[in-house]
Amino acid sequence: MQEGGIASIGGTVAPGFEPVRDAFSANFAERGEVGAAVCVRVRGEVVVDLWGGWADEARTQPWRDDTLVNVYSVGKGIAAALVLQLVDEGRLTLDQPVADVWPEFAAGGKAGATVAHALSHQAGVPAIREPLTDDDLWDWDRMTAAVAATEAWYEPGSRLIYHTNTYGHLVGGLIHRVTGRRPGEHLRAVVDTRDLERPVDYWIGVPDAELHRCADVVWAPRGQSGDVLSTSVDPATLEGDARLLWLAYFNPPGYSSVGVVNTTAWRQTQVPSTNSHASARGVCDLYAAILGDLGPAPLVSPTLLAEATRPWVSGECPVLGEVGTFGLGFIPTNPRRSFFANPRSFGHFGTGGAVGCADPDAGVAFGYVMNHVIPRWQSSRNRALLDTLAACL
Repeated sequence: MQEGGIASIGGTVAPGFEPVRDAFSANFAERGEVGAAVCVRVRGEVVVDLWGGWADEARTQPWRDDTLVNVYSVGKGIAAALVLQLVDEGRLTLDQPVADVWPEFAAGGKAGATVAHALSHQAGVPAIREPLTDDDLWDWDRMTAAVAATEAWYEPGSRLIYHTNTYGHLVGGLIHRVTGRRPGEHLRAVVDTRDLERPVDYWIGVPDAELHRCADVVWAPRGQSGDVLSTSVDPATLEGDARLLWLAYFNPPGYSSVGVVNTTAWRQTQVPSTNSHASARGVCDLYAAILGDLGPAPLVSPTLLAEATRPWVSGECPVLGEVGTFGLGFIPTNPRRSFFANPRSFGHFGTGGAVGCADPDAGVAFGYVMNHVIPRWQSSRNRALLDTLAACL
């Protein structure tokens, strides 16, 4: 599966997009890529569909066209889109208190937290206070109840703190209360009835029949978690934002996937903010559906999408360790987290470099997934692909 030390590449590119294939190949030859895929649609038409490398650290299993991998925070944008669709349907409003549909969430000073607060990381629950175990992590009802019971870390709406893991149970809990379906089941109900040209290969909780397609996450540096904190710290010795930060990542211990990644239990539980598994095609297809370039109608109405992808909140965030800017679940393009030159472009990065994003003016939908996970979201690999694609348009 290798020639001259360079991972073999499969797939196709449309005329004019050959430089994207060159950049993708260079990621393996020059930037340490292990296994990855990238897919691009322009106004609904597939112009890039590439995959290559290896699905395991031992480099014995080739990455295939339908390989799935953990996409981490790419899932936040997808979970938000499901809530925005409920807003379009009139089943929720942005200024509606979360507690209207989820009464238990009013506990601990959170009665004023709105749907918009939840979507934009301002709901006050970036971490769960009650000590939890990984047995709790596999229990959807236990996790959502713990989020609802948590005393607010700050008055909802008064501060931006990135809900790195709790976002999935907060936003997913909203979906569950409104639809009666957990987010994974609701996603399938939405996409499988949209008369798309192919099934959307994106899973919140991988079913038994699809587990064989999952690539292993390979941590970098090898043998290290790639996380910004130590799991050995006693949170009782921490105060303020330091305690919040530790709990956000490690309560339950496997909330960020540390120690449980690549297990069946992790792949099959539902943490929409953190453990969705997808192919590049799946991520790209969902962004094309959000734009309205795939399927009978936009997944999110153009008016609401424009509202959701503008900056709603910006401020210094202790979880990000920098100033963050967020819309309603999506990151509006900005100098620190740039997608395309168009100021209306938007998306979400995931830990290690996975990306789902779109440019609504150019009609571009982009998905990139990989298994060699580096700390945070920064990646010379995703940047090379995005910049090269922009030059081709």
